[in-house]
Amino acid sequence: MSNFNELANEFLSQKRIAFAGVSRDEKQTANLIYKAFQAKGYEVFAINPNMTAVPGGDPCYPNVQAVPGGVDGMVIVTSPAVTEQVVQDCVAAHVPRVWMHNNTFGGTSVSEKATAVCRENNIVVIDGGCPLMFFDFGHKCMKWVLGAMGRLPA
Repeated sequence: MSNFNELANEFLSQKRIAFAGVSRDEKQTANLIYKAFQAKGYEVFAINPNMTAVPGGDPCYPNVQAVPGGVDGMVIVTSPAVTEQVVQDCVAAHVPRVWMHNNTFGGTSVSEKATAVCRENNIVVIDGGCPLMFFDFGHKCMKWVLGAMGRLPA
């Protein structure tokens, strides 16, 4: 099994997951991933400093430090510059795992600086890929294709 698969499976075995980048637009990637985790029974926490609730009414927190009881992991679906601030928040909140989303056909959340900060602070980091590659058939096919092309995180 690849290191990516091992890291992803360990991340996905957690139950309290925060999502940075959730927005008012339900069709945005962060919202779709948030809802997929919620549908699978995870305890999910939306992070966006510009909202108090997500579409559908779930509370939204300004940062991960504000989540009561902390979280087991953070999925980041933001621009790389915002990722760097979110990772600093993860350090402050003692979040043990971070997954920086990468959209194969669009933008990425991955920041080399944020990855380095995670590693310097003993945060397990997945810098690329998408958690949904482990959930549904279409994403699993994409994972296989990207793996064959050598484009999955190491």
